[in-house]
Amino acid sequence: QVRLVESGGGSVQAGGSLNLSCATSGINFKIARMKWYRQVPGKQRELVADIASDGTATYADAVKGRFTVSRDWRRATASLRMSALTPEDTGLYYCNTYYWSRDFWGQGTQVTVSS
Repeated sequence: QVRLVESGGGSVQAGGSLNLSCATSGINFKIARMKWYRQVPGKQRELVADIASDGTATYADAVKGRFTVSRDWRRATASLRMSALTPEDTGLYYCNTYYWSRDFWGQGTQVTVSS
Protein backbone atom coordinates (compact mmCIF):
# COMPACT_ATOMS: atom_id res chain seq x y z
CA GLN A 1 0.00 0.00 0.00
CA VAL A 2 1.40 3.36 -1.04
CA ARG A 3 1.32 6.06 1.60
CA LEU A 4 2.51 9.64 1.52
CA VAL A 5 2.37 11.56 4.79
CA GLU A 6 3.14 15.28 4.88
CA SER A 7 4.16 17.17 7.99
CA GLY A 8 5.71 20.47 8.98
CA GLY A 9 3.05 22.97 8.03
CA GLY A 10 2.05 25.80 10.31
CA SER A 11 1.52 29.52 10.67
CA VAL A 12 4.34 32.00 10.21
CA GLN A 13 4.77 35.67 9.58
CA ALA A 14 5.92 36.99 6.24
CA GLY A 15 9.64 36.53 5.82
CA GLY A 16 9.65 33.38 7.90
CA SER A 17 10.57 29.81 7.02
CA LEU A 18 9.05 26.37 7.20
CA ASN A 19 10.27 22.87 6.42
CA LEU A 20 7.80 20.39 5.00
CA SER A 21 8.42 16.66 4.92
CA CYS A 22 6.78 13.84 2.99
CA ALA A 23 7.36 10.39 4.41
CA THR A 24 6.73 7.64 1.89
CA SER A 25 6.07 3.93 2.14
CA GLY A 26 5.01 1.22 -0.29
CA ILE A 27 7.12 2.52 -3.17
CA ASN A 28 10.67 2.14 -4.37
CA PHE A 29 11.67 5.62 -3.33
CA LYS A 30 14.97 5.43 -5.21
CA ILE A 31 13.17 5.55 -8.56
CA ALA A 32 10.16 7.69 -7.65
CA ARG A 33 9.85 11.24 -8.88
CA MET A 34 8.46 13.38 -6.07
CA LYS A 35 6.45 16.55 -6.43
CA TRP A 36 5.09 19.26 -4.16
CA TYR A 37 1.84 21.01 -5.01
CA ARG A 38 -0.15 23.67 -3.25
CA GLN A 39 -3.79 24.61 -3.43
CA VAL A 40 -5.69 27.70 -2.46
CA PRO A 41 -9.50 27.60 -2.22
CA GLY A 42 -11.05 28.53 -5.54
CA LYS A 43 -7.87 27.91 -7.52
CA GLN A 44 -6.36 24.93 -9.27
CA ARG A 45 -3.70 22.88 -7.57
CA GLU A 46 -0.32 24.36 -8.51
CA LEU A 47 2.97 22.50 -8.98
CA VAL A 48 5.56 24.12 -6.72
CA ALA A 49 8.61 21.88 -6.97
CA ASP A 50 9.68 18.61 -8.48
CA ILE A 51 12.64 16.36 -7.75
CA ALA A 52 13.67 13.51 -9.98
CA SER A 53 15.12 10.22 -8.83
CA ASP A 54 18.63 11.51 -9.55
CA GLY A 55 18.04 14.59 -7.41
CA THR A 56 17.48 17.04 -10.26
CA ALA A 57 15.08 19.70 -9.03
CA THR A 58 12.78 22.13 -10.83
CA TYR A 59 10.67 24.94 -9.39
CA ALA A 60 7.73 27.13 -10.24
CA ASP A 61 8.82 30.67 -11.09
CA ALA A 62 6.95 31.99 -8.06
CA VAL A 63 9.18 30.09 -5.62
CA LYS A 64 12.56 30.01 -7.35
CA GLY A 65 15.33 31.15 -5.07
CA ARG A 66 13.15 30.77 -1.96
CA PHE A 67 12.18 27.10 -1.90
CA THR A 68 14.49 24.10 -1.96
CA VAL A 69 13.30 20.56 -2.57
CA SER A 70 15.41 17.60 -1.47
CA ARG A 71 15.18 13.91 -0.89
CA ASP A 72 16.63 11.50 1.64
CA TRP A 73 16.97 8.06 0.10
CA ARG A 74 17.76 6.39 3.41
CA ARG A 75 14.58 7.72 5.07
CA ALA A 76 12.47 7.57 1.86
CA THR A 77 11.43 11.15 2.55
CA ALA A 78 11.08 14.20 0.36
CA SER A 79 11.40 17.66 1.88
CA LEU A 80 10.54 21.21 0.93
CA ARG A 81 12.47 23.99 2.62
CA MET A 82 10.54 27.26 2.26
CA SER A 83 12.06 30.61 3.14
CA ALA A 84 11.22 34.30 2.64
CA LEU A 85 7.57 33.29 2.82
CA THR A 86 4.88 35.71 1.69
CA PRO A 87 1.10 35.65 2.20
CA GLU A 88 0.81 34.44 -1.41
CA ASP A 89 2.48 31.19 -0.30
CA THR A 90 -0.49 30.38 1.91
CA GLY A 91 -2.20 27.16 0.94
CA LEU A 92 -2.58 23.44 1.48
CA TYR A 93 0.63 21.73 0.42
CA TYR A 94 0.50 18.22 -1.00
CA CYS A 95 3.15 15.65 -1.74
CA ASN A 96 2.67 13.62 -4.91
CA THR A 97 4.24 10.78 -6.84
CA TYR A 98 3.19 9.05 -10.06
CA TYR A 99 3.76 5.33 -9.49
CA TRP A 100 2.26 2.17 -10.91
CA SER A 101 0.61 4.32 -13.62
CA ARG A 102 -1.38 6.47 -11.23
CA ASP A 103 -1.05 9.49 -8.99
CA PHE A 104 -0.70 9.14 -5.25
CA TRP A 105 -1.29 12.05 -2.89
CA GLY A 106 -0.77 12.76 0.74
CA GLN A 107 -3.43 14.31 2.94
CA GLY A 108 -1.83 17.76 2.73
CA THR A 109 -0.36 20.11 5.30
CA GLN A 110 -1.58 23.68 5.77
CA VAL A 111 0.79 26.62 5.44
CA THR A 112 -0.48 30.02 6.51
CA VAL A 113 1.64 33.15 6.10
CA SER A 114 0.44 36.36 7.70
CA SER A 115 1.56 39.84 6.72
